[in-house]
Amino acid sequence: MQVSSPNNIKIYNLSSGKSLPEWLSDRKKRALQKSDVDLRRRIDLIQDFDMPTVSNSIQVTPDKQYILASGVYKPRIRCFDVSQMSMKFERCLDAEVVKFLILSEDFSKLVLLQDDRYVEFHSQMGRYYRTRIPVFGRDVKYHYPSCDLYFVGASPDVYRLNLELGRFMSPFKTNAVELNCCDLNSTHGLFACGTEEGQVECWDPRTRNRVGRLDCALGSIVEDIEVDGIPAITALKFKDGLNMAVGTSTGQILLYDIRSDKPLLVKDHQYGLPIKDIEFHNEQNLVLSVDKKILKLWDRQTGKAFTSIEPGTALNSLCLVPDTGMLFMANEAPKMLTYYIPALGPAPRWCSFLDSLTEELEESATPQVYDDYKFVTRTELEDLGLAHLVGSSLLRAYMHGFFIDIRLYHKAKSIAEPFAYEEYRKNKIKQKIQEARANRVRLKKLPKVNRQLAEKLLEQEEGTELKKRKGKKETSNLLKDDRFAAMFTNPDFQVDTESQDYKLLNPVVSKLDKDKRKRQKQQEILESQFDEIDEEPEGRPSEDESSSDDEHTWTQEVKRQHKLVRQQEKLKRKQEYEDKQTKPKFYELKEGEVFGDVQGRRRKKKLIKTSLGERVEKEGQSGMVRHLGTSVGAKEMTFTFKRGESEQKHRQEAKQHHAERRKIRRSAHEISEKKKGPPKFWMGKRVQ
Repeated sequence: MQVSSPNNIKIYNLSSGKSLPEWLSDRKKRALQKSDVDLRRRIDLIQDFDMPTVSNSIQVTPDKQYILASGVYKPRIRCFDVSQMSMKFERCLDAEVVKFLILSEDFSKLVLLQDDRYVEFHSQMGRYYRTRIPVFGRDVKYHYPSCDLYFVGASPDVYRLNLELGRFMSPFKTNAVELNCCDLNSTHGLFACGTEEGQVECWDPRTRNRVGRLDCALGSIVEDIEVDGIPAITALKFKDGLNMAVGTSTGQILLYDIRSDKPLLVKDHQYGLPIKDIEFHNEQNLVLSVDKKILKLWDRQTGKAFTSIEPGTALNSLCLVPDTGMLFMANEAPKMLTYYIPALGPAPRWCSFLDSLTEELEESATPQVYDDYKFVTRTELEDLGLAHLVGSSLLRAYMHGFFIDIRLYHKAKSIAEPFAYEEYRKNKIKQKIQEARANRVRLKKLPKVNRQLAEKLLEQEEGTELKKRKGKKETSNLLKDDRFAAMFTNPDFQVDTESQDYKLLNPVVSKLDKDKRKRQKQQEILESQFDEIDEEPEGRPSEDESSSDDEHTWTQEVKRQHKLVRQQEKLKRKQEYEDKQTKPKFYELKEGEVFGDVQGRRRKKKLIKTSLGERVEKEGQSGMVRHLGTSVGAKEMTFTFKRGESEQKHRQEAKQHHAERRKIRRSAHEISEKKKGPPKFWMGKRVQ
């Protein structure tokens, strides 16, 4: 929402901001609203309140519930429901609408004057009837008492169409060549029409006779206004039974009392453009006049400017919402203009939230700071010796301090601080000396911690300066960054160049250090024997040309370092394996075994080597094998498997657990036992 304040009158442009095309999806619209601030801040008061190309005229129904607008292209008329803040319907037409009238309280009865001489009558369901007038129409008015439609256009006749009888009546014959506009007085029914010759002719619909003629061309000639040619009447509007406003093609508005042929006031737009439309605002006693470029609001009695609106697009017509501060303007752009001026009146009932919104904007407005005044706090006033001025007209209280005239502030400052100029002069001299010192040659002071890293960063900085001169992007320097200052002062951050991780991450550091020492030695020899020449010798590769060689060297060095690390790890594993093999092994005697029982071990080995028959004979003597005396299978053998220690341990723990559970277990016999009821008999016998 755009806010402007010409002549200190707040004007809110509710139609400003970016608009989204209709073919975008809802998801895309939401994404654009999140990313674009202008889309989020815009106020979409009425949805789709626009035309494809141009809007011609806008009107509000008498019940203030609907807004109708006509435009192109294609020619169409749209109806907007203010209770829903959206479009109710749209009807496309065969020709462009010049003017239209609302005959009912709502949108149910419409009359459309088109530019192809046709007049269309529309009802709720659509087009009801279509007829044609003899000439190209320019304006139309409806006389309610007689049910007559008055058409004016490119002829001297005023054509009358009676809607009760359904036929044309005899026209009014005027003395003009062409008629441009017309209006009916709602108080006494006087009909007035503006001519191309700069005259206004008034007719009485009851007697169908002309009752007066007003020459506005002569009235528009005043001392301060220059008029080229005879001005034509382009706009006409009655305020009440006696007052009338006339707009001319040269940009003047003349206010008349119909009892006099002299204008009460002549207002010039200063643009020389024809007046398009005129409206009266009775609450503020203002006149609203529109030409192609600007809308002006001015006082009806004095002609003093109240405010103005210049949207930047060509304007076609004006619609003022009754008893409110809102107005609509049709223009030569797709979006129809909507403005809200709180000074004219409150917002309409269907958008009453605008009042609270504008009040919040006025409360949150930023204060103005003036160049002729200085803001000082109470402490600064006491330092300047001006605390006794508190409460006088020289100080204006504001927030936590005061506004003081800048001249008085400078005088008090010079008296309270007489040596302020000397201090300022010393500071300036000190600043100049520091700037001169900055141009001197400075020695490189390397830190004690991470000295090699600091030297490397300094070399990178010198290379960065050269790249900057060539137009390349500048990089940040760790030495000048406060976040990394501890890296060069705290010994805990010292880089261990002998560690394995460092060698893997920086495989060419050692080689670069060697090359660097070699280059330094060569440079010292060259400096001792030769003088340096600025020009580059022929055949010497530049820094950019040798970049590929450096990259190749770096790759080879990385591979060599990885190979060395793998070899070291292999040697380390081999050494551990050899140590493990040569190291003596110690054994512990098992439980139940007797150390030194050599005969027992021999018996076990001998028993393993004996045959099954011999082993069965020996076991038969021990009672393990029995003779059954059956025909098949005369012997049986009994034996038990030897369980391991872990299995025996688990069995012993399970037995102990079951024994403990038996001790604490409670029987559920009493719970499950049911009470026995009386015995049951059937046919003299007991069954239960």
